[in-house]
Amino acid sequence: MNEIIWNTTFFVIALGILVTVHEFGHFWVARRCGVKVERFSIGFGKALWRKTAKDGTEYVVALIPLGGYVKMLDERVAQVAPELRAQAFNNKSLSQRSAVVAAGPMANFLLAIMAFWLMFVIGVPAVKPVLGEMAPSTVASQSGLVAGQEIIEIAGERTLDWESVNFVLVSQLGSDSIEMTVKDAQTSLLSTVKLDTRDWQLDSEQQSPILSLGLRPFSPAVSLTVSQVVDGKPADIAGLQKGDRLLAVDGNTLNQWQDFVDVVQAKPEQDMEIEVLRDGQTQRLTLVPESRVYQGHASGYVGLAPEIAEYPEEYRIDLHYGIVESIGKSLERTWHLSKLTVSMIGKLVTGVVSLDNLSGPISIAKGAGATADYGLVYFLGFIALVSINLGIINLFPLPVLDGGHLVFFAVEAVTGKPVSERVQEIGFRIGAVLVMALMTLAVFNDFMRL
Repeated sequence: MNEIIWNTTFFVIALGILVTVHEFGHFWVARRCGVKVERFSIGFGKALWRKTAKDGTEYVVALIPLGGYVKMLDERVAQVAPELRAQAFNNKSLSQRSAVVAAGPMANFLLAIMAFWLMFVIGVPAVKPVLGEMAPSTVASQSGLVAGQEIIEIAGERTLDWESVNFVLVSQLGSDSIEMTVKDAQTSLLSTVKLDTRDWQLDSEQQSPILSLGLRPFSPAVSLTVSQVVDGKPADIAGLQKGDRLLAVDGNTLNQWQDFVDVVQAKPEQDMEIEVLRDGQTQRLTLVPESRVYQGHASGYVGLAPEIAEYPEEYRIDLHYGIVESIGKSLERTWHLSKLTVSMIGKLVTGVVSLDNLSGPISIAKGAGATADYGLVYFLGFIALVSINLGIINLFPLPVLDGGHLVFFAVEAVTGKPVSERVQEIGFRIGAVLVMALMTLAVFNDFMRL
Protein backbone atom coordinates (compact mmCIF):
# COMPACT_ATOMS: atom_id res chain seq x y z
CA MET A 1 0.00 0.00 0.00
CA ASN A 2 2.86 2.38 0.85
CA GLU A 3 4.38 1.69 -2.57
CA ILE A 4 1.09 2.51 -4.30
CA ILE A 5 0.78 5.80 -2.39
CA TRP A 6 4.42 6.66 -3.14
CA ASN A 7 4.09 5.91 -6.87
CA THR A 8 0.78 7.76 -7.14
CA THR A 9 2.14 10.82 -5.34
CA PHE A 10 5.11 11.23 -7.65
CA PHE A 11 3.04 10.36 -10.70
CA VAL A 12 0.73 13.28 -9.84
CA ILE A 13 3.73 15.54 -9.19
CA ALA A 14 5.38 14.59 -12.48
CA LEU A 15 2.16 14.88 -14.47
CA GLY A 16 1.39 18.22 -12.83
CA ILE A 17 4.78 19.59 -13.89
CA LEU A 18 4.48 18.25 -17.44
CA VAL A 19 0.93 19.48 -17.99
CA THR A 20 1.59 22.89 -16.44
CA VAL A 21 4.63 23.47 -18.64
CA HIS A 22 2.83 22.26 -21.78
CA GLU A 23 -0.23 24.42 -21.22
CA PHE A 24 1.89 27.39 -20.12
CA GLY A 25 3.59 27.20 -23.52
CA HIS A 26 0.22 27.68 -25.24
CA PHE A 27 -0.77 30.34 -22.71
CA TRP A 28 2.42 32.41 -22.92
CA VAL A 29 2.54 32.54 -26.73
CA ALA A 30 -1.21 33.21 -26.96
CA ARG A 31 -0.81 36.23 -24.70
CA ARG A 32 2.16 37.47 -26.75
CA CYS A 33 0.07 37.18 -29.90
CA GLY A 34 -2.74 39.26 -28.40
CA VAL A 35 -5.17 36.37 -27.87
CA LYS A 36 -7.48 36.75 -24.88
CA VAL A 37 -7.17 33.73 -22.57
CA GLU A 38 -10.37 33.04 -20.64
CA ARG A 39 -9.16 30.10 -18.52
CA PHE A 40 -5.90 28.36 -17.70
CA SER A 41 -6.76 25.03 -16.06
CA ILE A 42 -4.51 22.33 -14.64
CA GLY A 43 -6.65 19.22 -14.38
CA PHE A 44 -10.26 18.53 -15.30
CA GLY A 45 -13.54 18.37 -13.43
CA LYS A 46 -14.46 20.17 -10.22
CA ALA A 47 -12.27 23.16 -9.37
CA LEU A 48 -10.27 22.76 -6.17
CA TRP A 49 -8.86 26.29 -6.44
CA ARG A 50 -9.61 29.19 -8.71
CA LYS A 51 -8.60 32.80 -9.06
CA THR A 52 -9.57 35.45 -11.59
CA ALA A 53 -6.85 37.94 -12.53
CA LYS A 54 -7.40 41.61 -13.31
CA ASP A 55 -7.26 40.90 -17.05
CA GLY A 56 -10.18 38.48 -16.71
CA THR A 57 -8.20 35.24 -17.05
CA GLU A 58 -9.40 32.54 -14.68
CA TYR A 59 -6.71 30.25 -13.21
CA VAL A 60 -7.97 26.85 -12.05
CA VAL A 61 -6.56 23.75 -10.35
CA ALA A 62 -9.10 20.96 -10.89
CA LEU A 63 -9.80 17.62 -9.23
CA ILE A 64 -8.69 15.16 -11.96
CA PRO A 65 -4.94 15.65 -12.57
CA LEU A 66 -4.84 13.89 -15.95
CA GLY A 67 -4.31 16.88 -18.20
CA GLY A 68 -5.18 20.53 -18.55
CA TYR A 69 -6.26 23.13 -21.07
CA VAL A 70 -6.08 26.77 -22.08
CA LYS A 71 -9.44 28.21 -23.10
CA MET A 72 -9.02 31.08 -25.54
CA LEU A 73 -11.55 33.51 -26.93
CA ASP A 74 -12.77 31.98 -30.21
CA GLU A 75 -15.76 32.87 -32.39
CA ARG A 76 -16.09 29.24 -33.45
CA VAL A 77 -16.86 28.25 -29.88
CA ALA A 78 -19.03 31.09 -28.60
CA GLN A 79 -20.31 34.51 -29.60
CA VAL A 80 -17.72 37.26 -29.14
CA ALA A 81 -18.45 40.91 -28.44
CA PRO A 82 -17.51 43.17 -31.39
CA GLU A 83 -14.93 45.09 -29.33
CA LEU A 84 -13.14 41.80 -28.48
CA ARG A 85 -13.10 40.23 -31.95
CA ALA A 86 -9.52 41.30 -32.57
CA GLN A 87 -8.47 39.24 -29.52
CA ALA A 88 -10.16 36.02 -30.72
CA PHE A 89 -7.89 33.14 -31.66
CA ASN A 90 -9.65 32.49 -34.96
CA ASN A 91 -9.03 36.07 -36.10
CA LYS A 92 -5.27 35.92 -35.66
CA SER A 93 -2.90 35.40 -38.58
CA LEU A 94 -1.96 31.88 -39.69
CA SER A 95 1.58 32.28 -38.32
CA GLN A 96 0.27 33.44 -34.93
CA ARG A 97 -2.21 30.57 -34.64
CA SER A 98 0.48 28.09 -35.63
CA ALA A 99 2.86 29.53 -33.04
CA VAL A 100 0.25 29.24 -30.28
CA VAL A 101 -0.46 25.59 -31.11
CA ALA A 102 3.20 24.60 -31.52
CA ALA A 103 4.19 26.31 -28.25
CA GLY A 104 2.88 23.46 -26.08
CA PRO A 105 5.14 20.71 -27.48
CA MET A 106 8.05 23.17 -27.71
CA ALA A 107 7.63 23.94 -24.01
CA ASN A 108 7.96 20.21 -23.29
CA PHE A 109 11.26 20.07 -25.17
CA LEU A 110 12.49 23.13 -23.26
CA LEU A 111 11.50 21.44 -19.99
CA ALA A 112 13.53 18.37 -20.96
CA ILE A 113 16.55 20.55 -21.73
CA MET A 114 16.21 22.37 -18.40
CA ALA A 115 15.78 19.10 -16.46
CA PHE A 116 18.84 17.53 -18.11
CA TRP A 117 20.84 20.72 -17.54
CA LEU A 118 20.04 20.70 -13.82
CA MET A 119 20.73 16.98 -13.66
CA PHE A 120 24.22 17.41 -15.17
CA VAL A 121 24.99 20.42 -12.97
CA ILE A 122 24.11 18.43 -9.85
CA GLY A 123 25.94 15.36 -11.13
CA VAL A 124 24.68 11.88 -11.97
CA PRO A 125 26.33 8.93 -10.19
CA ALA A 126 26.77 6.10 -12.67
CA VAL A 127 28.87 3.01 -13.35
CA LYS A 128 30.88 2.07 -16.42
CA PRO A 129 29.29 -0.57 -18.67
CA VAL A 130 31.53 -3.42 -17.55
CA LEU A 131 30.24 -6.88 -18.40
CA GLY A 132 29.56 -9.71 -15.99
CA GLU A 133 29.03 -13.33 -17.04
CA MET A 134 26.85 -13.59 -20.18
CA ALA A 135 23.55 -15.42 -19.90
CA PRO A 136 23.96 -18.87 -21.57
CA SER A 137 22.53 -19.61 -25.03
CA THR A 138 21.93 -15.94 -25.88
CA VAL A 139 23.05 -13.49 -28.54
CA ALA A 140 25.67 -12.10 -26.16
CA SER A 141 27.14 -15.48 -25.20
CA GLN A 142 27.53 -16.46 -28.87
CA SER A 143 29.28 -13.20 -29.83
CA GLY A 144 32.60 -13.78 -28.10
CA LEU A 145 32.06 -11.22 -25.35
CA VAL A 146 33.58 -12.12 -21.98
CA ALA A 147 33.17 -10.95 -18.42
CA GLY A 148 35.27 -7.95 -17.45
CA GLN A 149 35.17 -6.23 -20.82
CA GLU A 150 33.95 -2.64 -20.89
CA ILE A 151 31.56 -1.53 -23.66
CA ILE A 152 33.11 1.56 -25.28
CA GLU A 153 30.90 2.03 -28.35
CA ILE A 154 27.79 0.51 -29.91
CA ALA A 155 27.06 1.19 -33.59
CA GLY A 156 29.49 4.12 -33.44
CA GLU A 157 27.80 5.71 -30.42
CA ARG A 158 29.93 6.35 -27.31
CA THR A 159 28.62 4.54 -24.23
CA LEU A 160 29.71 6.04 -20.91
CA ASP A 161 27.32 4.13 -18.66
CA TRP A 162 24.66 1.44 -18.74
CA GLU A 163 21.90 3.95 -19.44
CA SER A 164 23.58 5.02 -22.67
CA VAL A 165 24.06 1.33 -23.58
CA ASN A 166 20.34 0.80 -23.06
CA PHE A 167 19.36 3.78 -25.25
CA VAL A 168 21.68 2.80 -28.11
CA LEU A 169 20.49 -0.81 -28.07
CA VAL A 170 16.87 0.33 -28.25
CA SER A 171 17.73 2.39 -31.34
CA GLN A 172 19.18 -0.76 -32.98
CA LEU A 173 15.99 -2.83 -32.68
CA GLY A 174 15.27 -4.35 -36.08
CA SER A 175 18.93 -4.41 -37.17
CA ASP A 176 20.41 -7.69 -38.44
CA SER A 177 23.62 -7.11 -36.47
CA ILE A 178 25.05 -4.73 -33.91
CA GLU A 179 28.72 -3.79 -33.87
CA MET A 180 30.17 -3.28 -30.40
CA THR A 181 33.60 -1.99 -29.39
CA VAL A 182 34.88 -3.32 -26.06
CA LYS A 183 38.00 -2.77 -23.96
CA ASP A 184 39.87 -5.65 -22.34
CA ALA A 185 40.09 -5.35 -18.55
CA GLN A 186 43.71 -6.56 -18.36
CA THR A 187 45.39 -5.11 -21.46
CA SER A 188 43.09 -2.13 -22.17
CA LEU A 189 43.21 -3.14 -25.84
CA LEU A 190 40.13 -2.38 -27.94
CA SER A 191 38.39 -5.01 -30.03
CA THR A 192 35.22 -5.16 -32.08
CA VAL A 193 32.55 -7.84 -31.89
CA LYS A 194 29.41 -8.23 -33.95
CA LEU A 195 26.19 -9.42 -32.37
CA ASP A 196 23.86 -11.40 -34.63
CA THR A 197 20.46 -9.81 -33.92
CA ARG A 198 18.42 -11.15 -36.83
CA ASP A 199 16.15 -13.03 -34.43
CA TRP A 200 16.35 -10.53 -31.57
CA GLN A 201 13.03 -9.30 -30.21
CA LEU A 202 12.40 -7.17 -27.15
CA ASP A 203 10.52 -9.14 -24.50
CA SER A 204 7.59 -6.99 -23.34
CA GLU A 205 7.73 -8.67 -19.93
CA GLN A 206 11.45 -8.14 -19.51
CA GLN A 207 11.62 -4.67 -21.10
CA SER A 208 15.40 -4.21 -20.86
CA PRO A 209 17.17 -4.66 -24.22
CA ILE A 210 20.38 -5.32 -22.27
CA LEU A 211 18.98 -8.42 -20.59
CA SER A 212 17.06 -9.57 -23.66
CA LEU A 213 20.40 -9.89 -25.53
CA GLY A 214 21.90 -11.87 -22.66
CA LEU A 215 24.21 -9.07 -21.54
CA ARG A 216 24.71 -8.97 -17.80
CA PRO A 217 26.25 -5.94 -16.09
CA PHE A 218 29.08 -6.61 -13.69
CA SER A 219 27.86 -6.88 -10.12
CA PRO A 220 29.89 -7.23 -6.92
CA ALA A 221 30.04 -10.63 -5.27
CA VAL A 222 26.92 -11.57 -3.31
CA SER A 223 27.58 -13.82 -0.31
CA LEU A 224 25.29 -16.27 1.49
CA THR A 225 25.64 -14.23 4.69
CA VAL A 226 22.52 -12.36 5.82
CA SER A 227 22.91 -8.59 6.11
CA GLN A 228 19.29 -7.60 6.77
CA VAL A 229 16.10 -9.22 8.05
CA VAL A 230 12.83 -7.35 7.51
CA ASP A 231 10.78 -7.11 10.70
CA GLY A 232 7.59 -9.16 10.70
CA LYS A 233 8.37 -11.00 7.46
CA PRO A 234 8.79 -14.80 7.12
CA ALA A 235 12.58 -14.73 7.66
CA ASP A 236 12.12 -12.79 10.91
CA ILE A 237 9.31 -15.10 12.03
CA ALA A 238 11.49 -18.15 11.31
CA GLY A 239 14.23 -16.76 13.55
CA LEU A 240 16.85 -15.82 10.97
CA GLN A 241 19.31 -13.15 12.17
CA LYS A 242 21.81 -10.75 10.68
CA GLY A 243 25.15 -12.51 10.30
CA ASP A 244 23.67 -15.97 9.68
CA ARG A 245 25.30 -17.85 6.79
CA LEU A 246 22.89 -19.94 4.69
CA LEU A 247 24.17 -23.47 4.14
CA ALA A 248 21.36 -25.58 2.68
CA VAL A 249 17.65 -25.69 1.84
CA ASP A 250 15.69 -28.95 2.20
CA GLY A 251 19.00 -30.83 2.38
CA ASN A 252 20.41 -29.28 -0.80
CA THR A 253 23.68 -27.37 -0.37
CA LEU A 254 23.61 -23.73 -1.44
CA ASN A 255 26.51 -22.55 -3.62
CA GLN A 256 25.36 -18.98 -4.27
CA TRP A 257 22.67 -16.54 -3.19
CA GLN A 258 20.70 -16.97 -6.40
CA ASP A 259 20.21 -20.66 -5.56
CA PHE A 260 18.38 -19.60 -2.39
CA VAL A 261 16.32 -16.98 -4.24
CA ASP A 262 15.22 -19.52 -6.88
CA VAL A 263 14.02 -21.99 -4.23
CA VAL A 264 12.16 -19.31 -2.24
CA GLN A 265 10.39 -17.91 -5.30
CA ALA A 266 9.31 -21.42 -6.36
CA LYS A 267 7.76 -22.25 -2.95
CA PRO A 268 5.24 -19.61 -1.89
CA GLU A 269 3.43 -20.64 1.31
CA GLN A 270 5.35 -23.95 1.49
CA ASP A 271 7.51 -25.13 4.40
CA MET A 272 11.25 -25.02 3.79
CA GLU A 273 13.88 -26.54 6.09
CA ILE A 274 17.00 -24.37 6.06
CA GLU A 275 20.40 -24.84 7.63
CA VAL A 276 22.36 -21.80 8.79
CA LEU A 277 25.73 -21.28 10.43
CA ARG A 278 25.47 -19.00 13.48
CA ASP A 279 28.38 -18.33 15.85
CA GLY A 280 30.15 -21.45 14.58
CA GLN A 281 27.12 -23.69 15.22
CA THR A 282 24.77 -25.19 12.61
CA GLN A 283 21.08 -24.53 13.22
CA ARG A 284 17.97 -25.79 11.43
CA LEU A 285 14.96 -23.51 10.96
CA THR A 286 11.59 -23.78 9.26
CA LEU A 287 10.88 -20.99 6.79
CA VAL A 288 7.51 -20.41 5.07
CA PRO A 289 7.71 -17.80 2.26
CA GLU A 290 4.73 -15.51 1.84
CA SER A 291 3.08 -15.35 -1.57
CA ARG A 292 3.40 -12.30 -3.78
CA VAL A 293 2.10 -11.90 -7.33
CA TYR A 294 4.89 -11.12 -9.80
CA GLN A 295 4.20 -10.85 -13.55
CA GLY A 296 0.92 -12.70 -13.06
CA HIS A 297 2.38 -15.59 -11.05
CA ALA A 298 2.64 -16.38 -7.34
CA SER A 299 6.20 -16.00 -6.09
CA GLY A 300 7.72 -16.61 -2.66
CA TYR A 301 9.15 -13.78 -0.56
CA VAL A 302 10.85 -13.96 2.85
CA GLY A 303 12.28 -10.47 3.56
CA LEU A 304 15.98 -11.23 3.56
CA ALA A 305 19.00 -9.41 2.09
CA PRO A 306 22.55 -10.71 1.60
CA GLU A 307 25.92 -9.11 2.17
CA ILE A 308 27.23 -7.57 -1.06
CA ALA A 309 30.85 -6.63 -1.71
CA GLU A 310 31.75 -2.98 -2.38
CA TYR A 311 31.46 -1.85 -5.99
CA PRO A 312 35.00 -1.27 -7.40
CA GLU A 313 35.84 2.43 -7.28
CA GLU A 314 37.43 2.29 -10.74
CA TYR A 315 34.07 1.31 -12.21
CA ARG A 316 32.28 4.33 -10.74
CA ILE A 317 31.87 7.58 -12.67
CA ASP A 318 30.14 10.89 -12.00
CA LEU A 319 28.49 12.58 -14.99
CA HIS A 320 29.04 16.08 -13.63
CA TYR A 321 29.64 19.16 -15.77
CA GLY A 322 29.93 22.92 -15.34
CA ILE A 323 27.03 25.32 -15.79
CA VAL A 324 27.97 26.20 -19.37
CA GLU A 325 29.10 22.74 -20.47
CA SER A 326 25.86 21.26 -19.12
CA ILE A 327 23.89 23.30 -21.68
CA GLY A 328 25.54 21.46 -24.55
CA LYS A 329 25.19 18.10 -22.81
CA SER A 330 21.49 18.68 -22.12
CA LEU A 331 20.84 19.72 -25.74
CA GLU A 332 22.70 16.63 -26.94
CA ARG A 333 20.77 14.30 -24.62
CA THR A 334 17.42 15.83 -25.60
CA TRP A 335 18.23 15.49 -29.31
CA HIS A 336 19.35 11.86 -28.99
CA LEU A 337 16.28 10.86 -26.98
CA SER A 338 13.99 12.70 -29.40
CA LYS A 339 15.47 10.76 -32.32
CA LEU A 340 15.17 7.54 -30.35
CA THR A 341 11.51 8.20 -29.52
CA VAL A 342 10.63 8.95 -33.15
CA SER A 343 12.52 5.83 -34.24
CA MET A 344 10.67 3.65 -31.71
CA ILE A 345 7.31 5.03 -32.80
CA GLY A 346 8.19 4.15 -36.39
CA LYS A 347 9.14 0.62 -35.33
CA LEU A 348 5.86 0.24 -33.43
CA VAL A 349 3.94 1.31 -36.55
CA THR A 350 5.89 -1.01 -38.87
CA GLY A 351 5.72 -3.95 -36.45
CA VAL A 352 9.47 -4.20 -35.79
CA VAL A 353 8.61 -3.63 -32.11
CA SER A 354 5.52 -5.28 -30.68
CA LEU A 355 2.65 -3.14 -29.42
CA ASP A 356 2.98 -5.15 -26.21
CA ASN A 357 5.82 -2.77 -25.34
CA LEU A 358 3.44 0.21 -25.22
CA SER A 359 3.18 1.51 -21.65
CA GLY A 360 0.38 3.39 -19.93
CA PRO A 361 -0.20 5.38 -16.75
CA ILE A 362 0.50 2.49 -14.37
CA SER A 363 3.97 1.95 -15.83
CA ILE A 364 4.60 5.69 -15.80
CA ALA A 365 3.52 5.88 -12.16
CA LYS A 366 5.91 3.04 -11.28
CA GLY A 367 8.69 4.87 -13.11
CA ALA A 368 7.93 8.09 -11.26
CA GLY A 369 7.99 6.36 -7.88
CA ALA A 370 11.13 4.34 -8.62
CA THR A 371 13.17 7.31 -9.87
CA ALA A 372 12.01 9.50 -6.98
CA ASP A 373 13.11 6.75 -4.62
CA TYR A 374 16.63 6.87 -6.10
CA GLY A 375 16.91 10.64 -5.75
CA LEU A 376 16.38 14.04 -7.35
CA VAL A 377 18.72 13.60 -10.33
CA TYR A 378 17.00 10.39 -11.41
CA PHE A 379 13.55 11.95 -11.02
CA LEU A 380 14.74 14.88 -13.18
CA GLY A 381 15.86 12.40 -15.83
CA PHE A 382 12.45 10.73 -15.70
CA ILE A 383 10.68 14.10 -16.06
CA ALA A 384 12.87 14.95 -19.07
CA LEU A 385 12.26 11.60 -20.77
CA VAL A 386 8.47 11.72 -20.36
CA SER A 387 8.42 15.39 -21.39
CA ILE A 388 10.18 14.53 -24.66
CA ASN A 389 7.66 11.74 -25.29
CA LEU A 390 4.76 14.08 -24.51
CA GLY A 391 6.12 16.73 -26.86
CA ILE A 392 6.57 14.27 -29.73
CA ILE A 393 3.22 12.55 -29.22
CA ASN A 394 1.45 15.93 -29.26
CA LEU A 395 3.02 16.58 -32.67
CA PHE A 396 1.36 13.49 -34.15
CA PRO A 397 -0.81 14.54 -37.12
CA LEU A 398 -4.03 13.57 -35.34
CA PRO A 399 -6.71 16.31 -35.20
CA VAL A 400 -7.28 16.00 -31.44
CA LEU A 401 -3.58 16.71 -30.86
CA ASP A 402 -1.51 19.82 -31.53
CA GLY A 403 0.02 18.14 -34.57
CA GLY A 404 -3.41 17.72 -36.13
CA HIS A 405 -4.13 21.44 -35.80
CA LEU A 406 -0.77 22.19 -37.42
CA VAL A 407 -1.71 19.92 -40.34
CA PHE A 408 -4.93 21.89 -40.82
CA PHE A 409 -2.91 25.12 -40.75
CA ALA A 410 -0.51 23.69 -43.35
CA VAL A 411 -3.47 22.92 -45.63
CA GLU A 412 -4.73 26.46 -45.07
CA ALA A 413 -1.30 27.84 -46.01
CA VAL A 414 -1.42 25.91 -49.31
CA THR A 415 -5.07 26.50 -50.24
CA GLY A 416 -5.37 30.02 -48.86
CA LYS A 417 -8.50 29.20 -46.86
CA PRO A 418 -9.23 27.41 -43.57
CA VAL A 419 -10.22 23.74 -43.57
CA SER A 420 -14.00 23.51 -43.28
CA GLU A 421 -15.44 22.94 -39.82
CA ARG A 422 -17.18 19.82 -41.13
CA VAL A 423 -13.88 18.25 -42.19
CA GLN A 424 -12.26 19.28 -38.92
CA GLU A 425 -15.11 17.73 -36.91
CA ILE A 426 -14.78 14.41 -38.76
CA GLY A 427 -11.02 14.53 -38.23
CA PHE A 428 -11.47 15.17 -34.52
CA ARG A 429 -13.76 12.16 -34.17
CA ILE A 430 -11.36 9.85 -36.01
CA GLY A 431 -8.43 11.18 -34.02
CA ALA A 432 -10.29 10.73 -30.73
CA VAL A 433 -11.07 7.09 -31.56
CA LEU A 434 -7.43 6.37 -32.45
CA VAL A 435 -6.09 8.07 -29.31
CA MET A 436 -8.59 6.23 -27.11
CA ALA A 437 -7.67 2.91 -28.77
CA LEU A 438 -3.97 3.50 -28.08
CA MET A 439 -4.68 4.53 -24.49
CA THR A 440 -6.83 1.43 -23.95
CA LEU A 441 -4.07 -0.81 -25.34
CA ALA A 442 -1.47 0.89 -23.13
CA VAL A 443 -3.59 0.44 -20.00
CA PHE A 444 -4.31 -3.19 -20.95
CA ASN A 445 -0.54 -3.80 -21.29
CA ASP A 446 -0.03 -2.25 -17.86
CA PHE A 447 -2.52 -4.62 -16.24
CA MET A 448 -0.99 -7.61 -18.01
CA ARG A 449 2.38 -6.72 -16.42
CA LEU A 450 0.99 -6.53 -12.87
